[in-house]
Amino acid sequence: PGGSPVPGAFGRVYRGAVNISAERVYAFAYSSEPGQVDAVRVYVNSSSENLRYPVLFVVRQQKGVLSWQVPLIFRGLYQRTYNYQEVSRTLCPPEPISETGPSDQIIFVDVASMAPFNIAYELLVTRLENFQLETNKAFNFTASPSQPQYFLYKFPQDVDSVIIKVVSDAVYPCSVVSVQDIVCPVYDLDHNVEFNGVYQSMTKQAAITVQRKDFPGEQFFVVFVIKPEDYACGGSVPSSIPGNVNRTWNLQRTKNLQVTIVPSIKKSVYIQAMFFSFLSFLSFYLGSVVVAFVHYIRVRRKASAGRLSPEDGSGIMTSSHPITASTPEGSSYGAIDESSSSGGRQLSSPEHGPPAGSDTDSSVEEESDFDTMPEIESDKNVIRTKVFLYLSDLSRKDRRIVSKKYKIYFWNIITIAVFYALPVIQLVITYQTVVNVTGNQDICYYNFLCAHPLGVLSAFNNILSNVGHMLLGFLFLLIVLRRDILHRRAMEMKDVYTLDYGIPKHFGLFYAMGIALMMEGVLSACYHVCPNYSNFQFDTSFMYMIAGLCMLKLYQTRHPDINASAYSAYASFAVVICLAVLGVVFGKNDIWFWVIFSMIHVLASLALSTQIYYMGRFKINLGIFRRALMVLYTDCIQQCSRPMYMDRMVLLIVGNLVNWSFAIFGLVYRPRDFASYILGIFICNLLLYLAFYIIMKLRSSEKLLPIPMFCIVATAVVWAAALYFFFQTLSSWEETPAESREKNRPCILLGFFDDHDVWHFLSAAALFFSFLVLLTLDDDLDTVRRDKIPVF
Repeated sequence: PGGSPVPGAFGRVYRGAVNISAERVYAFAYSSEPGQVDAVRVYVNSSSENLRYPVLFVVRQQKGVLSWQVPLIFRGLYQRTYNYQEVSRTLCPPEPISETGPSDQIIFVDVASMAPFNIAYELLVTRLENFQLETNKAFNFTASPSQPQYFLYKFPQDVDSVIIKVVSDAVYPCSVVSVQDIVCPVYDLDHNVEFNGVYQSMTKQAAITVQRKDFPGEQFFVVFVIKPEDYACGGSVPSSIPGNVNRTWNLQRTKNLQVTIVPSIKKSVYIQAMFFSFLSFLSFYLGSVVVAFVHYIRVRRKASAGRLSPEDGSGIMTSSHPITASTPEGSSYGAIDESSSSGGRQLSSPEHGPPAGSDTDSSVEEESDFDTMPEIESDKNVIRTKVFLYLSDLSRKDRRIVSKKYKIYFWNIITIAVFYALPVIQLVITYQTVVNVTGNQDICYYNFLCAHPLGVLSAFNNILSNVGHMLLGFLFLLIVLRRDILHRRAMEMKDVYTLDYGIPKHFGLFYAMGIALMMEGVLSACYHVCPNYSNFQFDTSFMYMIAGLCMLKLYQTRHPDINASAYSAYASFAVVICLAVLGVVFGKNDIWFWVIFSMIHVLASLALSTQIYYMGRFKINLGIFRRALMVLYTDCIQQCSRPMYMDRMVLLIVGNLVNWSFAIFGLVYRPRDFASYILGIFICNLLLYLAFYIIMKLRSSEKLLPIPMFCIVATAVVWAAALYFFFQTLSSWEETPAESREKNRPCILLGFFDDHDVWHFLSAAALFFSFLVLLTLDDDLDTVRRDKIPVF
């Protein structure tokens, strides 16, 4: 103490010993050229394992002090400690000056210890030659927990945004990549790397997008830290063992890394992507206008020629001349006397309703649950027990009241959408704010190799790609509105075809489907603001509703009088969403949850099957099990006979087998992605019912017109393409953030959109075509009397 510093030379190893009364001070001087950034790295080593008396190293610079001890101690789980006797640190470089000549710099390294005995050490100070990273040039290096690395990068003049790509051949050890502003000290140890800047964990791959506007100095540090344990990256969790065995010395955790900094996309690419997104789906509007115009010309030509127009392309008859319609020749589906199938319809048809001037806005009529079919005319239970049912048997209620009943679907889903979307938007804004403030990019599971920020949003491309759902949902609403208006005009003209021919026109469910498609786009965009395990249900909630509404619409087509009310349907969807939330919380490892859910799934399938098979006449109450056992005993054991409704029985048997298979699969494998598991159940049931409906339609000698046939083919093709991109997994919140980044891939469309964005585009188009299939599927029946249209 009190002696002069020892002049030091770069690249020379100094060996010595220190104790409580003897310390060493080394002085290293060097010159920096104007505008040049020089970095110095200090390597130290001590053979001492005495944790009570470590060797202390203090480095003094012109504007800062950096200190550490050897052995250097890292702490892990369960009070584990990892001690390292070799440490190397990069000193924070001084700011470059703009003088004309070189500037002199000096560094002091103090070596001391409070030990009452000598402790040996080694010291090496070197100047780094490759401290500044270059654009589009890969740089390889190694790092370890006690020997972190960081480098400098300066933005070129013509680059506003860059992507830092880091790769490694080894999964472990777990590492952290951080981007920090040019501020000293640099946080480059495991316990402080999260204190500043933006960071993300890494196994084999990492990518961080950095914008010039976020760094006023137009430069930043890229810091690489190796963690002492791997549990944060999905590795094994160390066990808790009491005693000194929790102390580990000089664990070899060296990792080879390669970093490449490449320019990101320019602002012009953002504009091109926006134009592409909107123009792609506005072309659907243009196509719809062309189809409507061509159809209008055809109708006008037929009207001017005085010919009958059997169908105007919108499901509405344009001729008021009565015709005699019958089933196509050769049809034998349910052939029984017309008089028996039409029941008491000769008395008075409630379909015609009261005079036009009567009041039909009564809330009692609109929301009533009682059966409006006059019991004096015919008993509904007698009609619905016939072996062969026709549409006239199940469309006997007052058209106005039934139509209002289905409009409740539309108004209720708007209310649900508002109350569901507002807290979702608030929550994801909070998520994004937390990411921006803390810099923790492990919160959100983006495809970081194709995540283009805009404003406060980290992945604007994933949000923009959902515009198709909103645009096509609104277009579908316009198409339904056109059909609704034409139908109302025909009703005002008392067109006989709109009253007694074809499928009853109730548009409430179609409106609800359009709103659901738009809300799916909104909520999917909200989910992709910060995709993670907790908010994935936002992306799937309206998918459940879309699948459920499609099944309800398909069933309503030939069962308009006995379909579920809006309140029952939405209550069922609420139960499903509640189960999805419980699955997110408890579905990971809790076997009891899967047992309860599988039982609910199987019982719900059986209850719904009885309702469908018996056309709503099988009451669901406490006595359902006793009645079910009686039916099984009388029909299957006492007298095994052919089912009365064979087609329905085949559908329900297949449907129950599919649902039971799902239940067994869930019970055995317990998939972590519970929301997608439920969605798969809905989609499989919808596809099964749609296939059954089309098969029965063709079996009944009904035909498919060109427009629905085109929509069916387009739906199949687009869904196939969409599912291909859907299964190109780019991230997975079922794994740790570091493991998820191993699946990240570059953009594939316009340099802006990735595979999942293409899935968004194609799935929006596929859903739109699917809706058109349901809208136009039975347009061929507009010239067929309802007492000739079979029910299945």
